[in-house]
Amino acid sequence: MSENQFKVLLVDDELDILEFLSYNLEKEGYEVFTAKNGLEALKIAEQEVPHLIILDVMMPEMDGITACEELRKMPALSSTVIAFLTARGEDYSQIAGFEAGADDYITKPVRPKVLVSRVKALLKRTGEATAPVVEVIDTNIISIGNLVIDKERYLIRIDDIEMILPRKEFELLSLLVSKPGKVFTREEIYFSVWGDNVVVGDRTIDVHIRKLREKIGNNHIKTLKGIGYKFVE
Repeated sequence: MSENQFKVLLVDDELDILEFLSYNLEKEGYEVFTAKNGLEALKIAEQEVPHLIILDVMMPEMDGITACEELRKMPALSSTVIAFLTARGEDYSQIAGFEAGADDYITKPVRPKVLVSRVKALLKRTGEATAPVVEVIDTNIISIGNLVIDKERYLIRIDDIEMILPRKEFELLSLLVSKPGKVFTREEIYFSVWGDNVVVGDRTIDVHIRKLREKIGNNHIKTLKGIGYKFVE
């Protein structure tokens, strides 16, 4: 797909930022749409189905975090890449963005060449192989590629080899498989698998990930340094 076939939706309540981003991306041949808040973004995204959405965090009407959560509920946007615009040092916003379903973030202020480079890198993801198909055989059995998960028996089957996993390993794998390609932050994993009232060591997730890789192979669980993990087929 050539660059001028890619649709990019920019969402920010500051018009000068929208103009700056639009100018530099249109100059590269992208088809650019703009919105001033999250509500406008939802309408435009539904109509245009962009390949990439770049969202500011703080906006009126509907903020970027809420907008991202709503965008991720739209089936038509399942392959759309979402990135947040965040100010330097906004660690909380970055974590909240990933938890809302964002794929990446761009730190502002951003130079034109850096912006274009980041957008190209993000859009490469839309040109990769189609996202893995998760097949729900029944309410307790999920199939993805050569991996079958039996939620009732805490059992997995990979390449016709069956094994029963310890509970936390199983819950961690089930979480990652629930949204293939999505990056789950360490905080999100802690909360989902161990709960917010349980104190665990910093290395707990790493140990469980290592054990899972030993059992299902090293290629299925990818590490994003300093962020978290994702499942790929």
